[in-house]
Formats: sequence, structure tokens, C-alpha cells
Amino acid sequence: MSESSEPIKAAHSPWLQAGRLAFLALYAVTVLAGIAWAFSNVRQIDPQNRAVVMRFGKLEHVQNAGLLMAWPQPFEQVILLPSADRVIERRIEPLLRSADAHEADRLANFASPVSDALAGSGFLLTGDAGVVQLDVRVFYRVTDPMDFVLQGDHVAPALDRLVTRSAVAVCAARDLDTILVARPELIGNDSQAAERRERLRGDLVQNINQRLVDLKATGLGLGIEVVRVDVQSSLPITAVGAFNAVLTASQEAEQAVANARNDAAKLTQTATQDADRALQVAHAQASERLAKAQADTATVQSLAQSMQQGVDPGMMQRIYRERMPKILSQAGNVTLVDPQDDSRLIIQGAQQ
Repeated sequence: MSESSEPIKAAHSPWLQAGRLAFLALYAVTVLAGIAWAFSNVRQIDPQNRAVVMRFGKLEHVQNAGLLMAWPQPFEQVILLPSADRVIERRIEPLLRSADAHEADRLANFASPVSDALAGSGFLLTGDAGVVQLDVRVFYRVTDPMDFVLQGDHVAPALDRLVTRSAVAVCAARDLDTILVARPELIGNDSQAAERRERLRGDLVQNINQRLVDLKATGLGLGIEVVRVDVQSSLPITAVGAFNAVLTASQEAEQAVANARNDAAKLTQTATQDADRALQVAHAQASERLAKAQADTATVQSLAQSMQQGVDPGMMQRIYRERMPKILSQAGNVTLVDPQDDSRLIIQGAQQ
């Protein structure tokens, strides 16, 4: 009885029961882990995404929105990508002025100018030797999932280089006023400048997509297509101050010219009025003098006409007799001389 009870006690020992429970728990966890691993690539793909299934590193298929059935890793690998109609935004950081360049600008002076390595950071040269800054945001979508997956982390840096190169080419083919309004006074003289500024974005998109096509032709495609580009152009801070000073000087010069023209117009008007007044006074005085002269010579003219016509032969004698007494009455003494006989000429001598 005692010998047979010992195996029964050993079978019901606490350690043996704990071992069995641990084995069962480990077995259950293993089964659950196996099931989870087997169904790890069975998932729901959202409408804004699509999945690329890679079997041993080779493209198997592309799954759009819906339920995805794929073998677990390492047999098949599932990579989620944006859907074909989803647009991705990226800001091109290499076109912006670096933080070191901004710090150098802040500390720069005539004694220690900005180094050549930082002076051109964030600046693009235009066709008329101007300088402009561009803040470019690119909106693209994935058109070739295989190329996009193969490039992987190289897509963003390659896109930055392509956009930077295209921006350099587009700016070099334009002058400053077709990129941004740097000289507003010239807008009225060029009606096509605004149209060329609007074509800047379209030309930039076309240039970038052309370079993407060239990469695709060489077997190094990025699998993306640019659909839109937002460009915010501006001038360097130092150039803004210079342009503002030029515009201020131009406005002040135009104002001074306008004031000078107004003053000249006022002076011309005043001089014209004075000249008209002087001319009117001169005409009036001339008319008055002419009338007085005509009145003073009326008698002489009438006498001359009478003598020429012989109407009154004794008129001269009569006038002589009428006028001479009045004239002689004003003289102190009078000496009469016969003009026909000079033998009796009396010459008055000096007073004793």
C-alpha cells in the first residue's frame, strides 16, 4: 500500500503540476504567436494608401484600398505608399538661406564680410545679373510604386536636387522683374511682365518633370510626378533696403519735379498776367497820347490844309494879328528888324 501510493503522490506533486501549466501556457503563446505571424500581412488598406507586396525582394503586386492577403515575413514584405491620387507636399530646404548664413549676415560688417562659402546661400542669379530668393513648395504624387520603393530614402534628396537645379535654370532665363515686382515704375511699360511671372510656376513644373523623365529613361526613375509648385519670391534683406531707398529717392525726385513744374506754371501765369496788364496800360497810354497829339496839332493841320487849298488867303495875317500881341506882351522889350533892309540893322551893345 505504501509502495503504490508513492507514484500517485509524485504525479500530483506541485512542481510537476507547475511544469505542466507552464508548458501549456508556452504552447498556447507559441500557437498564438504563430497564428499572428501567419496573418501578420493580412490587413485593411485605407483609401488614402496602397500597398506594394515584395516577395523575396521582387515586386509581386500592388494592392489598392481593400483587404490585403500576403504571406508573412520574410516571405513577403508589405510597404505602404500613398494612393495614386494623393498629393504629397515637400518644402525645398536647399533653396533657403541656411542658419549659418543668417548668423553670418547678422555679424557681418565692413571689417569682416561674409565668407564666400555662405555669401551665396539661398540666392539665385537672374538673367539680368539680379539676385532673388525663392521659397519653393513642391506637390507631387507617386506614379510608379516600384521605382519609388527601390529609391526609398533617396527620393527626397534627389527631388531637392532636381528642384534646385530647375529653379536655377528657370531664374537664369528670366530677368528680375519677371520673377517678382522689383521696379513697379516699369510695370506700365511692359504689359507682358505679369504674364511671364504667372508662367514661372508652370515652367518650373515642366522643367522638373522633364528631368524626372530623363532619370526614368536612364533606369533611375524616382516614380513620382510633380503636379504643382508654389513659389514665394523675395529679395535679399540688404537688397530690399537698397530698393526701398531707390524707390524713396525716385518718389522724392518725382515730387520735387512736380512741385517745380507747379511753381513754374504759377510763375508763368503771373508773368503772363503782368505782361497782359502792362500791354493794356501801354495801349491805353499810347491811345491817350495819340489823342492829345492829334488835339494839339489839329489847328496846325487845319491851317496847313487851308493854305494848301487856298480857301482863306488872309487867314495867316489874321492869326498873326490875333496871336502876336499875346506873345509880345510877355517879352520885356522887342526889337523889330526889316528883313528886306539890313542897312538899318541895330545891334544892341553891351550894357554900360
